[in-house]
Amino acid sequence: MEAIREGASGAAVEDIQERLGRLGYEVEAAELDGHAFGPTTATAVAKFRLDHQLPLGGEVDSATWAALVDAGYSMGDRTLYLRLPNFHGSDVLALQHCLNILGFSCGEPDGCFGVYTESAVKQFQESQGMLADGMAFQDTFDAIERLHHVWGGKPASGPHPMGGMGFARAAGVLESTQLSITAEDPISRNVAGRIWNLASATSEKSGLDLIESPLAAREGDRAVLVLASTPLPEGSKMANLSTDDVDSLPQRLRTTCESAREEVPVVRLELPLGLDYDGTFTTGDAQTFAVMLLDAICAAFDL
Repeated sequence: MEAIREGASGAAVEDIQERLGRLGYEVEAAELDGHAFGPTTATAVAKFRLDHQLPLGGEVDSATWAALVDAGYSMGDRTLYLRLPNFHGSDVLALQHCLNILGFSCGEPDGCFGVYTESAVKQFQESQGMLADGMAFQDTFDAIERLHHVWGGKPASGPHPMGGMGFARAAGVLESTQLSITAEDPISRNVAGRIWNLASATSEKSGLDLIESPLAAREGDRAVLVLASTPLPEGSKMANLSTDDVDSLPQRLRTTCESAREEVPVVRLELPLGLDYDGTFTTGDAQTFAVMLLDAICAAFDL
């Protein structure tokens, strides 16, 4: 496009001034009334370019115009999904910030809806019992907005590993939090049994108990955790979390329980066997998963 600069007037200048105004950049009333690109419009453009790491200047070239358009989107204004060229804009950046804080890592927020953002959207949708297609429609934005108390006002540039709990803190969580755990298959039952053993060894007053099925949840349970070693069946609306990223699992589990609409959240934890599973599952494997998952569970409920 041909650059628009001081001295220009008309509909294009009016559009630029409206976009600058919505973003908080001031333009004098006389220039607004006449749709005239005067000194205060040029100053506003120069400030915008500086704020968005564009070359210094007071004219609107193609790069500045594209940045103005991107900056004008708010999260939820449009459906976001993976495409070429990628969606980019302030709405994508806001989505990435929210997902990162909630524990569903997009990597470093860059305002570009790429494969990592799509993966994070899918994981978040699956955690909410939604169709996990990676397409952020209004229902996805509504689910994120319901968690505003979790992400509102918090910066996030990437995943936030929770770190190990430590014996004393884990014991404190287990003694103050009542949880039930169950499993869907022999492999996950093995791991669930070991988690229960570890919890009992950590504290004689552990509130974590092993149950036969989610239907056997106890009164007073904060959550029911269902371990599984197979993918979530198609059509299931159970909240499901992958456990392959154990660093972010505590925050993802906390987010899922926070957003649950039922009194006792039921959350499925899918063991990271996947395509690498070769038919063997050793005692050491089961114990490793049990230690990692109990640590993540305690960190999730360490409030």
